[in-house]
Amino acid sequence: MTGEVSIGGVFVPTLLLIAMAALLISMTAIRLLNLSGFYRFVSYKALVDLGIFILILCGLALVATHTGFQP
Repeated sequence: MTGEVSIGGVFVPTLLLIAMAALLISMTAIRLLNLSGFYRFVSYKALVDLGIFILILCGLALVATHTGFQP
């Protein structure tokens, strides 16, 4: 694999596609955590949000690597 995907003749890095998917998933997870009242127990919300994004990004990259969609 070259690590790039052709979308309409434009080569896009697979890590960019995975990061956009991770952003959408983490935004959904953050919204659910906000509705459930999880952030009342957190002192620094931005750091928790960043950690959620990084964990989801790493998980998606790991899954993509094992399935052949290599970043």
